[in-house]
Amino acid sequence: MTHLSREQFEDAVGEALDGVPQRFLDRLDNVVFQVEDEPSPEQLAQACVAHGEGELLGLYVGIALPDRGEGYGWGALPDQIFLFSGPIQRLSHSREQVIEQIRVTLLHEIGHYFGLDDARLHELGWG
Repeated sequence: MTHLSREQFEDAVGEALDGVPQRFLDRLDNVVFQVEDEPSPEQLAQACVAHGEGELLGLYVGIALPDRGEGYGWGALPDQIFLFSGPIQRLSHSREQVIEQIRVTLLHEIGHYFGLDDARLHELGWG
């Protein structure tokens, strides 16, 4: 387990974002990234993670790009990609592992934004 301060974790997020292909980041529209210490019970339920069945590292909340209709955008709140620092740090043994886990988690959640399901994301190695 690694222990990073909130500021150190947010710096690690910045480094991990540097490892996400720019072509993916350029296509993100109306998306915000948020760091939380732990997922809420509601977020765990939304992700279908039962108590004690593993860790939720990230979560995409929003309307996936392929599902956005013609009227999307007028007053639409931003989609959100959450990163949960507690679970990520519990699974990591070094700062480098934290950065890599954040990168993979970002790719996974960005994949959901593009409409990919968990099976396809696992095929791509984005857990």
